This record gives sequence, structure tokens and C-alpha cells, in this order.
Amino acid sequence: MTERVSATEWETLRQAATEVAARAYAPYSHYHVGAAGLADDGRLLVGCNVENAGYGVALCAECGLVSQLHATGGGRLTHVVCVNGEGTVIMPCGRCRQILYENGGPAMQLLTPEGALTMAQVLPQAFGPADLEAVAASQS
Repeated sequence: MTERVSATEWETLRQAATEVAARAYAPYSHYHVGAAGLADDGRLLVGCNVENAGYGVALCAECGLVSQLHATGGGRLTHVVCVNGEGTVIMPCGRCRQILYENGGPAMQLLTPEGALTMAQVLPQAFGPADLEAVAASQS
């Protein structure tokens, strides 16, 4: 089970996400997004959105966060917060909820506009690696 973090720790994550949101590359939407999270070994990870003239190839902040997770040693996400350019907590899009679930699992906590929720609450009945493993096992 993922350990709960204090309000002070959530605020530290929100501030880190706000700082990185200021560095987002958003020349088209002008909607800056930052994400900050903790890895299971205590690393603080951040990511910001990076837009592209071909809109479909833009990178969400959560993608940058997960990339940093793997680039700096892997592990699992335990706590994540996403904010807009003003530092207001926002919900990740559906695609990013799936990415966070894959890299944090059902117990990972996400700070939402309604408070901290587990990924099992945010993305109930999620599709994940266990589903692929079950299919592979049934074909063996």
C-alpha cells in the first residue's frame, strides 16, 4: 500500500509542478501544464507539456514525468500532482491517467481538485500489464 503524504508534502509537489509548468513549451494552446511526482525510492520527478505543430504528437507533462522516472533509474510512482500555469491542481487527461496507472499502479495517489485519490479510484477497472500477462499465460 502506498504511504499517505502530508499536506505539506503535497504542497511541495504542487510547487515543483508549478515551477516546471512555467517552462512548458505551449506556443499554440498557451496552456502550460506541470506535473510532479515521487518515486518509490523518494526521487522527486517533474515534467511539463511540450506542444508540436502537428498537434497529435504533443507531449503531456505526465509523459515527461514518466520519462524522467525511467531515465533516472526506474521504479514506481507513488504520488503525483498536475497543475495548470497558475498552479491550480487539474486532472490528467484520460491518456495520461493510463500512463500514470501503468507506472504507479492502483495504489498510486493522485492529488485531484477533490483531494488525494488512488489510481484505482481515478481509473476504475483499468487495463494494465496484468491483463496482457493473463492473455500470454492463456496462450502458453
